[in-house]
Amino acid sequence: MPDFTFTAMARTGTKSTGTLTANSEREVALILDGRGLFPVKIDLARNQPLGGGGKGGGFFAKKVKGRQLATMYSQLADLLHSGVPLLRSLELLERQSANPTLQAVIRDVRGKVADGTGLAQAMGQHTHVFGELAISMIRAGQEGGFLEEVLQRIATFVEHQEDLKAKVVGALAYPMFLAVAGFCVLNILIIFFVPKFGKIFEKLKEKGELPALTTYLMAFSDFLRTWQGIAAIIGGIVAVVAFVRWTRGSGRAWADRWKIRLPLFGPIFLNLALSRFCRILGTMLHNGIPILKALHIAKDSTGNKVLSLAIEKSAENVTAGQKLADPLRRSGYFPSDVVEMITIAEEANSLETVLINVANGLEKRTARNLDLMVKLLEPIMLLVMAGITLLIVAGLLLPVFKMGSAVGQ
Repeated sequence: MPDFTFTAMARTGTKSTGTLTANSEREVALILDGRGLFPVKIDLARNQPLGGGGKGGGFFAKKVKGRQLATMYSQLADLLHSGVPLLRSLELLERQSANPTLQAVIRDVRGKVADGTGLAQAMGQHTHVFGELAISMIRAGQEGGFLEEVLQRIATFVEHQEDLKAKVVGALAYPMFLAVAGFCVLNILIIFFVPKFGKIFEKLKEKGELPALTTYLMAFSDFLRTWQGIAAIIGGIVAVVAFVRWTRGSGRAWADRWKIRLPLFGPIFLNLALSRFCRILGTMLHNGIPILKALHIAKDSTGNKVLSLAIEKSAENVTAGQKLADPLRRSGYFPSDVVEMITIAEEANSLETVLINVANGLEKRTARNLDLMVKLLEPIMLLVMAGITLLIVAGLLLPVFKMGSAVGQ
C-alpha cells in the first residue's frame, strides 16, 4: 500500500503532521478521524513509485509497453461486462499486473476512484502511461454509458498499433543496421587506417605532387584525430539532440509539416497518421459519440500538429452545417479517393463503417509503400557506402600509382 503524508488539526487546535500507509486518501481521512484529528491536507508521499508520477512523468520514468496496456484495457472491459464493480475490477488488475509501474499507477487510480473521482479523471493524472486519446475515449464512454465497449475497442486499437509499429521497426531494422555499421567502418578507416599512409606520401607532399583527393582525405583524417575533430563530433551530437528537443516543443508544427513532405518517407507518415484518425473517428461514431465531439477527440490521434489543426478547422465547418468531406478536401492533406469515400458515406449515412474501411485501406497502402521504400533504401545505402569507400581507396592508391610511374621512368 502507498504512503500518504498528512497535516491535521486536533480539537485543541494543535497541528500535527506525519505519514500513514493506506489504500487511498479517503482511508487516511477515516484513520485520522478515528484518532480525533481533522485532516487539513493529505498528499501521496513523494517517494512512491508511480512510474514518474503526474501528467508528464519524469525524465527517467519507466515506460509501460503497449501490449501490457492493451491487456489491461481488455481485462477491465471483460470484468465490467461480467458485472464486477469498478473498484473491485481495479483491485484485481492491480494484483495481476506484472509491471511494477503499471501496478503502482492502477493503485493510485483505484484510490482516487474510491474517493469519488471519475475513472477518466483519475487516469488523467497519468497521461504518460495511458495517453490523452484513451482518456478522452474513456471519458466519452462514461458519459455515454458504454464504458465496457470503449475499453475493448481501445484494447483492440492499441494492439493493432503495436502490430503496425512492430512491422515498421522490423522493416527498417536492416537499413538502420547497414547505416550504423557503414558509419562505424568508414570512421575506423579514416581515423586509424588512413594516417598510416602519411609517412609514405611525405615526399610527394614536399614536392607538391600529392593529388588533391589525397590531400583532402589526409587533412580530414588529421582533423578527426585532433581535439577540434572530437569537439566537432560532440558539437554535432549536441546540435542533433537540441534539434530533436526543439521539434518536440516550439518547432513541432514545422517538423510535422516537413515530415509529411519528405520523399519516400512522407507518404508513409501521412498515411499512418490518417489511418489512426479514421480508425478512431469511426470507432467513436460507432459508439454513438456525436461527430463534433468525436472530431475534437480524434484529431489528436494523428500525432501530427499540422493535421490536427486541419481537422480542427474541419470541425468548425461541420459546426456551420457543412459536410465533413468538404473541409477535409480543402485542407489538401487527405487523398482524393479517401475524400470521395467519405462523401459517399455521409450521403449513405454509413460514415463509421466506411472510416474503418478507409483506415484498413490506408494501412495496406502504407505497408506497400514501406516495402518499396525498404527495397529502394537498401541498395541506395550500399551505393553510398561503396562510393565513399571508393573515394578513400582512390585517395590512397593515386599517390601509389604516381610513385610507381615515377620509379618506372
